Amino acid sequence: MLTTLAAAAGLFVATNIDDIVVLSLFFARGAGHKGTTAAILTGQYLGFLGILVASSVVGLGFNAVIPTDLIRYFGLIPLLLGLWAAWQAFRGEDDDEDISGKKLSTLAVAGVTFANGGDNIGVYVPVFTTSTLAEVAVYCAVFLALVAPLVWAARFVATRPGIAEALEKWESVLFPVVLIALGISILLAV
Repeated sequence: MLTTLAAAAGLFVATNIDDIVVLSLFFARGAGHKGTTAAILTGQYLGFLGILVASSVVGLGFNAVIPTDLIRYFGLIPLLLGLWAAWQAFRGEDDDEDISGKKLSTLAVAGVTFANGGDNIGVYVPVFTTSTLAEVAVYCAVFLALVAPLVWAARFVATRPGIAEALEKWESVLFPVVLIALGISILLAV
């Protein structure tokens, strides 16, 4: 049991450390808006639940439900969100007269989290395939327990004075660029 717990924690960190960048950009985008942290946390949990359901379904042998060939098309979610954000920035709709950020959509965060989880699914499926149902349940429980600390770590990074200033200055460029690059990399993967 301890081995499974340690393996789950290590696997989560290895597959989700890159999410700190994306989540930090979400925090920068929603800076100053009430409910930003709740929207990001809820969206991250929803998206991660989707990752776990897909990984469990495929890993436990039900891959007819979610063919692994389709995982790459999840890249359309961040790609389209990034293109929309770029279009808004280009049209000037991204500029705010006040210092507060934009209101975030929980579903947008969930969609990006899920789409960005293609690599997670690719790693979790073989692990789940070789694990018992009880071990899969432990992996899922540990992963879900670590989602909140991941979000808090991203919030911490995004609110450091130097980083916050850079994110505030460059968020309207970085946010669409990162989402578009993420979408393209997911589409081209596999």
